[in-house]
Amino acid sequence: MAADFVVEMLNINKSFGGLQALKDVSFSLKRGEIHALVGENGAGKSTLMKIMSGAYQNDSGIIKIDGEPVSINNPQIGRKLGIGIIYQEFALAPDLTVAENIYLAQLKEQGRLVNWKKLFKQADELIESLGFKIDSRTVVGSLNVAYQQVVEIAKALSRQTKVLILDEPTAVLSPNEAENLFKVLLKLKEQGVSIVYISHRLEEIFRLSDQITVFKDGSKVGSVLPVETTKETLIQMMIGRNLEAFFPSRKVNPKNEVILQVDDVSSGNKVINASFTLRAGEVLGIAGLMGSGRTELVRTIFGIDKKDKGSIKLRGKPVHIKSPQNAVKHGIVLVPESRKEHGILLTMSVLNNINLPNMKRVTGLFGTIRKKEEAQIAQDLVAKLRIKTNTIHTEVGHLSGGNQQKVALAKWYTTDCSVVIFDEPTRGVDVGAKVEIYNLINELVANGTGVIMISSDMMEVIGMCDRVLVIKDGAIQISLDKQDISEENIMRYAIGG
Repeated sequence: MAADFVVEMLNINKSFGGLQALKDVSFSLKRGEIHALVGENGAGKSTLMKIMSGAYQNDSGIIKIDGEPVSINNPQIGRKLGIGIIYQEFALAPDLTVAENIYLAQLKEQGRLVNWKKLFKQADELIESLGFKIDSRTVVGSLNVAYQQVVEIAKALSRQTKVLILDEPTAVLSPNEAENLFKVLLKLKEQGVSIVYISHRLEEIFRLSDQITVFKDGSKVGSVLPVETTKETLIQMMIGRNLEAFFPSRKVNPKNEVILQVDDVSSGNKVINASFTLRAGEVLGIAGLMGSGRTELVRTIFGIDKKDKGSIKLRGKPVHIKSPQNAVKHGIVLVPESRKEHGILLTMSVLNNINLPNMKRVTGLFGTIRKKEEAQIAQDLVAKLRIKTNTIHTEVGHLSGGNQQKVALAKWYTTDCSVVIFDEPTRGVDVGAKVEIYNLINELVANGTGVIMISSDMMEVIGMCDRVLVIKDGAIQISLDKQDISEENIMRYAIGG
């Protein structure tokens, strides 16, 4: 008789140095269920799943697969036991093709002779079964992050996987691509695959999951059924305090002053004749499907991508921005989508990352750094943004993804900037940290800063923005005023309806 649970983890403990990451945690996964794990960054969700997959080893406790105790000492053993995991940070070989990435482990077993025609055909069929169309002969490094995520999923499913673990799988997907993923997961569930779904997006959690387990500070708070709980109750379990409103209230009071004016700006075929204004004290949203040109538009304004034509004015005066250095000099800053590649320096400390953009503020005569003032600025922002770090001297690479994002935001907080551009500011950030970031944005606009925000989270766009530009195929389709901002209106123009 088959065991009731495909995986049982009993009284699991795990420490890293003096930090106890998991405290006597028990977790069970039924066959053919979607079990969601939620909690703030650093709560222990990913650590538990890494133990299940073999990436980490538990200090104590028992793991059972199909009712039998097992020792999962490395990821290879995890895969042989049918456990597949897809991390938020991809594990792909960028110089290999899609097919090679999917079947890399199997290629090693085949030896020297490879039937490439058969391999590419299998990969194409597997990807198509997921609801996507990606040529398996394409080099992975040339794909955007959304399609790289699809390759990761296909790679996990290319083996006999009975447990699939997904860590923030929709963080880089457009709404349409996320819908395709949901269909795939529900299909896999029907086929008896058990799925562990880690996400900060509560709408997805309630839509997909059969059961929800909440973690906080390395401990399991409890498990609930979606039909028997509410979003408000779940948030309270996660952060240990009441959340009066998911989007903190802000008095919408944009100033009449136009702080940024963009006229007829184009960049290749990615940005086409873009014109818009941004007022002081305003949050201007930019919405659209993945690949619509949202990021390319702000990259052009910030001087990363070449502007072919058009003009940019700051407070009515023409400016010529040919590089990010020019942009920062004029008071325009960008918090990029890919924080690890472009937003922070992983091997530098929290203190250095925060102070780097504005060293003049803490530099005295003859180039000496006023260490006490530098440390105070970092300490104040760590406290203000609730950045979880042992000290301000901790390397940013040792922080969780959500706390890395908060450092990427904090470093611009002390600069004298007129326009702040956020590209996916809360991607991969837990619900408590999201509210803190929203409060930061509200504080910026209250002080007269103009904020441009790109987000794939529709509720975030609706909840935070005073106006929304909808982009399709590189061109702005419409500017929606506050009363007209809705998911229906945004999607209508995003898909060209």
